[in-house]
Amino acid sequence: MKKSGTSTRLAGAVQGLTSELVSALRSGDPFRLAGRVPEGDGTEATADLTLAAVRVVGADVALPSILHCAPPESDDLALFSRALHSYPPPAGASPTSVWSHWAMRRTLLRLDASLDGESGNDAEPEAAWLDNAPWQFLTHQLAVLAPLALPAEDCGVARVARSRPADVARGFVRAVRRRDWLQAAGAGRWLVLLDGVPETLGLDTGLEFVAQMGCDDSRVALQVETARLMRVGAPV
Repeated sequence: MKKSGTSTRLAGAVQGLTSELVSALRSGDPFRLAGRVPEGDGTEATADLTLAAVRVVGADVALPSILHCAPPESDDLALFSRALHSYPPPAGASPTSVWSHWAMRRTLLRLDASLDGESGNDAEPEAAWLDNAPWQFLTHQLAVLAPLALPAEDCGVARVARSRPADVARGFVRAVRRRDWLQAAGAGRWLVLLDGVPETLGLDTGLEFVAQMGCDDSRVALQVETARLMRVGAPV
């Protein structure tokens, strides 16, 4: 029961964080992380929950700074760094967990390498688990790793995505039909960056539909809003 309660609180914290990120992306207003972890006695559980939520959202926490070319504040970066180093992937972690952690490190290095604490080493993990992956599995993995879907990003996962636009498009359609709005939104975010996407897909209309149907989940809105900004050529 305690574990279930913690999971529920974490899910709520993630929803709150992504909702604020969506608002910042839409308005262009600054997004602040600082102040989310309270100081003083009796706040350890709250601090851990906040840091865990930042770690779950991952590199997307920095989207307002990246897509709106707004330098982040030093205390925001410090909190980002704290979340990164508080939750390293454990031994035997899944490839998506390892890559998600790497994406956060890569983002931190780009924004302020002095906070990384690992001598600026951003060597990427291997992406062999995606080699020859069935298109259904590929789409699921790419959706989980949607924070890597940025115009300036070049890594093993992005290169696999660029080599299989038709398969990602098939996965997007499948996710919509299955009403998996979060997977569809993540796949759609990748698709706006890929060449060779079938014109018959109707990606813009599809993303609007996903946003409407998944409107109760701010994580869906975050992916769709990011895709929209990249689609119209937001500076990065």
